[in-house]
Amino acid sequence: MENLKVVKSVITINAPVSSVWDALVNPAKTKIYMFGCEAVSDWKVGSDLLWSGNYEGKEMVFVKGKILEIEPNKLLKYTVIDPFAAYPDIPENYLNVTYQLEEIGTQTTLIVTQDGFETAAEGEKRYT
Repeated sequence: MENLKVVKSVITINAPVSSVWDALVNPAKTKIYMFGCEAVSDWKVGSDLLWSGNYEGKEMVFVKGKILEIEPNKLLKYTVIDPFAAYPDIPENYLNVTYQLEEIGTQTTLIVTQDGFETAAEGEKRYT
């Protein structure tokens, strides 16, 4: 059996699923918790997802990727890579991030997973 490296986190949030979803895809809200970066995309499968922000007065993209799957209020899966990394910008070096949402009463369970470390350059370093 393959030794798959997956980072997984589960959190229950005291908010309806629509509010949690909005926090994941609304650039004004991602900027609050993602180190000042806005998630910029048209949120369609195959589209770019850019995490852009300001550094020393200059707008730049800190992380980029592609939307792999999207089902509003339920699922968002995308790839990520650091555009400034020393390794090549090729599909094998992208990691996958998945958000799964489930509404339970007035709360939302958010499951976040990150995988793809086995094939990515510096995968072990990026995993630890």
